[in-house]
Amino acid sequence: MEQRNILDIIGVGVGPFNLGLAALLEKTECTYMCFEQKPQFNWHPGMLLEGTTLQVPFMADMVTMVDPTSPYSFLNYLHENKRLYQFYFFEKFQIPRNEYNHYCQWVANRLRGLKFSSEVTNITLHTEEDTYYEVTVQHEESVKTHYSRHIVMGIGTKPIFPKDFQSMYSDQLYHSAHYKMKREQTLKAKSITVVGSGQSAAEIVYDLLQQQQDQKYELSWYTRSKGFYPMEYSKLGLEHFSPDYTRYFYHLEPEKKQQVLQNQALLYKGISVQTINDIYELLYERTIGGEKTPIKIQALTELSNIERKEDGQRLTLYQYEQGVYQQTISDVVILATGYQSSLPSFLEGMKQYVKFDDQGQLEIDEQYKVKTTVDGASLFIQNGELHTHGVGAPDLGLGAYRNAAIINQIAGKEVYKLYKRNIFQQFGF
Repeated sequence: MEQRNILDIIGVGVGPFNLGLAALLEKTECTYMCFEQKPQFNWHPGMLLEGTTLQVPFMADMVTMVDPTSPYSFLNYLHENKRLYQFYFFEKFQIPRNEYNHYCQWVANRLRGLKFSSEVTNITLHTEEDTYYEVTVQHEESVKTHYSRHIVMGIGTKPIFPKDFQSMYSDQLYHSAHYKMKREQTLKAKSITVVGSGQSAAEIVYDLLQQQQDQKYELSWYTRSKGFYPMEYSKLGLEHFSPDYTRYFYHLEPEKKQQVLQNQALLYKGISVQTINDIYELLYERTIGGEKTPIKIQALTELSNIERKEDGQRLTLYQYEQGVYQQTISDVVILATGYQSSLPSFLEGMKQYVKFDDQGQLEIDEQYKVKTTVDGASLFIQNGELHTHGVGAPDLGLGAYRNAAIINQIAGKEVYKLYKRNIFQQFGF
């Protein structure tokens, strides 16, 4: 019988969460490999704009919240790059987004088990005599099969682009995820429209406003939301992004979870107060002396249709409180319509074993394990459990905690100490 090298863990995808998993695994005896189809780590490259920051403190790095002594912490990254005193005088908790990306790349370059340009195409379960996963990986020049006792999916989310407009995707109509790559061409347009009311939309609008006087384009900003509201960032509000709230939310009834999530959008989908202030202050300065407002800003307005015409793209807009339609022409349209998780195609070979709820979503236990019909081989998920674990699922600050919970289960012991009480308030009886 062929002797197979069966790893303890295979990670699918190398975003911040599986990168953190690999960093925390380095101090364990677990064997692992993480596969990523992209050629290198690059975190939201389309939104790495100068002047933008993380919306969480720097301690939301790969390791600090469960292992502050780790050599893969952000503070050690600063030390190794001779920037500790510069950061000391920088005096900010929220670090530049570009630096976070560089930090992640620094970590990735130091980990032995990461394989880039390697796409997982299929996962099947081997159950004869022993139970483990067979993982098919398309490497740069060959296809190989790898074996593992456990799988950790960290494939992240994909941009949401309306189906009606997908065939029109171009340099003139695109998702905000590609803004930086298309920015130079965009700035040459005569008119630009941004759709959305989240942080990405606001950052793009602010960047375009800063360039507008030189480039002379018309600028419009629409959202179907009720307003351009700030993200909840009070200290007690932030406690929703804690293990304590995740635990509380997990034990709510499924119907109640859906209701709660619908009312929590501003916990993670709004605009930072600083960005709103930056935009407003720039508009105030630009309108001194009776100058015309350099942008049209309008909420309560849906983009209902786009038609490509010789003079640009004709947008049909619907103000739903007034019940009024209006059309306008724009050379470039940027849709900041968010991101969503989806069931990856490589799980097709696992569907017979995986459990789904009535909504067709994965059933996931409290410790981030996808529920299956088999024992002895676990399938974990990162940032795909919003429906079961709540608003903290995509939050960088909870990544290390979730990874520690996963590692402790796989190792069969407490490798990383996790606390039951982490915040001041309680969310239920």
